[in-house]
Amino acid sequence: MEPGAAVAMVTGAANGLGRAIAARLRDDGFTVAGADIEPVVPGGGIAAYHLDVADLDAHEDVLDRVEQELGPLSVLVNVAGISVPEPVDRLTVAAYRRQLAVMLDGPVWLARGAGLRMASRSAGRIVSITSVHSAVSEVGSLAYDCAKAGLEAATRALAVELGPRGVLVNAVAPGFVRTRMSIVNGEDELESDWFRDIYISHGRLPVRRAAEPAEIAAIVSHLVSPENTYLTGQRVVVDGGLTVTL
Repeated sequence: MEPGAAVAMVTGAANGLGRAIAARLRDDGFTVAGADIEPVVPGGGIAAYHLDVADLDAHEDVLDRVEQELGPLSVLVNVAGISVPEPVDRLTVAAYRRQLAVMLDGPVWLARGAGLRMASRSAGRIVSITSVHSAVSEVGSLAYDCAKAGLEAATRALAVELGPRGVLVNAVAPGFVRTRMSIVNGEDELESDWFRDIYISHGRLPVRRAAEPAEIAAIVSHLVSPENTYLTGQRVVVDGGLTVTL
């Protein structure tokens, strides 16, 4: 890892979108701390840290380790997420609370902890991966939608409080992305007949395909780069036009 490089922490970095974002920031010149409850393969400029984001008491210890081992944290990207799709009549309290713990309580508290450290140095960038589900919904997504909408509200609140201290806070809301989260009940929804019919053949998805993780990572790359000096408190939708169709 390059001595003196700015340090970025990415949660959910073991696979999928988190891994793609970690790799992109590494290629951008950051020293990257990849954190996940699953094993993160270290190397290639990415250091591995174990973290269950839902364990709020563990955050400060991990942040301390990252800063002691890699240097002052300049960037946090909240990516870690889960999905337990259940219609309301089958949704359990445990499933509801676990999803909010991972995708709302965890990232909000981690952003607070990291953001205060950045604010003490008068510079920093925080990006949270949310979803188009923060504004639109479908059957079985009650807990997921609540978590993503809440995280966007937290993004705005953190931007208001941390902006005067040099920290910019934004959210990126993807639509369909080709990751393992698209596999529901053993079926890849992006390869299903209904996806091809509704979203591709009938044009519900204007670009006619799901995003690749690297395409979302490119947007994150800009938001945390020195080129972003003024954008904060925003929800950047990257959905191939999904939410502008009827």
